[in-house]
Amino acid sequence: MKNLYKELWFQVMTAMVMGLIVGLVLSPFGLGVLSETVVEHVAPWIALPGNLFLAMIKMVVIPLVLSSIILGITSSEDINFLKRVSMRIFPYFVATTMAATAIGAGTALVIQPGNYIDSTLIADVMENSPEVDTPVVETVEEQHLTDRLIDLIPTNYIKSALNQDMLATVILALFIGMAMVAVAPDRMKPMFEFIGAVQDISMKIIEWAMKLAPIAVFALICNITMRVGVGAIVGMAAYMGAVVLGLLLLLFLYLFIVWALGRMSPLEFLKNIGSVQLLAFSTSSSAATIPLAMTTAEERLKVDGPIARFIIPLGATINMDGTALYQVCATVFLSQVYGVAMGPATLVAVIITTVGASIGTPSTPGVGIVILATILQGIGIPPSGIALIIGVDRILDMTRTTVNVSGDLTASVVMNRLLKNIEK
Repeated sequence: MKNLYKELWFQVMTAMVMGLIVGLVLSPFGLGVLSETVVEHVAPWIALPGNLFLAMIKMVVIPLVLSSIILGITSSEDINFLKRVSMRIFPYFVATTMAATAIGAGTALVIQPGNYIDSTLIADVMENSPEVDTPVVETVEEQHLTDRLIDLIPTNYIKSALNQDMLATVILALFIGMAMVAVAPDRMKPMFEFIGAVQDISMKIIEWAMKLAPIAVFALICNITMRVGVGAIVGMAAYMGAVVLGLLLLLFLYLFIVWALGRMSPLEFLKNIGSVQLLAFSTSSSAATIPLAMTTAEERLKVDGPIARFIIPLGATINMDGTALYQVCATVFLSQVYGVAMGPATLVAVIITTVGASIGTPSTPGVGIVILATILQGIGIPPSGIALIIGVDRILDMTRTTVNVSGDLTASVVMNRLLKNIEK
């Protein structure tokens, strides 16, 4: 207990509580120490440490994911390893994402949170919120499917990196990793050392960033609490409840999968991944958890190194079950608010679109809102309706990121067990 204060999870938890308290004290929607005008000027400065922390993570996420996936493939020194893992992990990711979207749709349809929203709240939000810019929607609609498939191959990696195109990064890493395994090991030795150095450098920068984590968490929580206050949360309680319930059901599904396929105690699994979940919750960034998640998978969950180093960064890029659940739930919620009928065919189309959109989603905070705008446009809901939910999005972003990383760790445990059974 003496060294409890030195533990990262304890520091982060303390920072979250302090940020919540200070935010409520300063918020004009809380104790009202500061006015709304003052908060608008002060909040960016309070959020500065948190935004610096996230910027450091974003700075190295591309080289970290690229090097980690390549090393995960090459560390097995067997091209068949990639075949065995890929034949199982990609269908697994698609299946769990489909399950997540079904859960999200189910909770929203049962609870019907859109029916609990006061019409005056809708009018007030729409009147006082700026138009949501959704250039991504136009780009997606104008681009032909064949062009989108071709764009999966990163012909201009510099452009892909600048755009934080994570799916292109994963595909590039897969090609490089397979090619390195296929070439004679003695010729690839300098390349192994170089990529290993890139990973070490990326991990060191994230290690430095993690020293800022408690301060960053305090800043981010304080900022969102100051801006939102308790009133907005209460007004959107039914919607938030539907999303959180769906995420909890998805987490229970993971625990069942861990027990049934991974042959591990659900309680033991939760105990071992608690620090990763806490970091994900407080930073809203899957990328920020990659180093800790890989270490946790190898040391605490006893996952083989090549599997952990391949699946964790891959999952942080293309396995966004929590985000997919949230997007479907939010879409159904807004359809209820605006009175847009969603039949079975429309709902299935939304689920399929969400599954596709969630693959390659940048593992940084807030990107789910941009993708949601694309989905809404496709079924006739004005993207400006996002203004109704954007106030509580950061809170839900924290919860869905926690579920996202839990899903990645679940996948690593399951794949580790399945591959060991095959080898036997």
